[in-house]
Amino acid sequence: MIDLHRTTAQNLDFLYLVNLLDADLAFRDGDDHTFYAQYNKVDQIRHCLVAYENSHPVGCGAFRHVDNNTVEIKRMFVEISSRNKGIATKILSGLEGWASEMNYIYCILETGYKQPEAIDFYLKCGYHRIPNYGHYVGVNNSICFSKVI
Repeated sequence: MIDLHRTTAQNLDFLYLVNLLDADLAFRDGDDHTFYAQYNKVDQIRHCLVAYENSHPVGCGAFRHVDNNTVEIKRMFVEISSRNKGIATKILSGLEGWASEMNYIYCILETGYKQPEAIDFYLKCGYHRIPNYGHYVGVNNSICFSKVI
């Protein structure tokens, strides 16, 4: 059974999973990792979910306020051994629901072409490609998405 826990970026289980995510992204992004890492710091994130399977943290995700209508999905990750069980879908749905409870209308996010499974996942979850926004404008490896929640 998967349990979702709402928390903050100071949660030790969230930080543990983010460290695993960062290691994976450093490998995938190579020389581009430093550029992306500057926009993935958790000190500005106040809304986080940690997924637990049998009391073990196996996945996480978060969102940050963009404007009165929009949040940005951040730090989505599921441990390799726990993938293909629907955990990421539960996390993303949980984040969207939480944001909706707070009267947000849109979720936006950025991922990279070097994460093709993430691109497929977001498309499957109803996200649509949008022009790159913010820091990602003009970044060739970035692909941005949006969804009405």
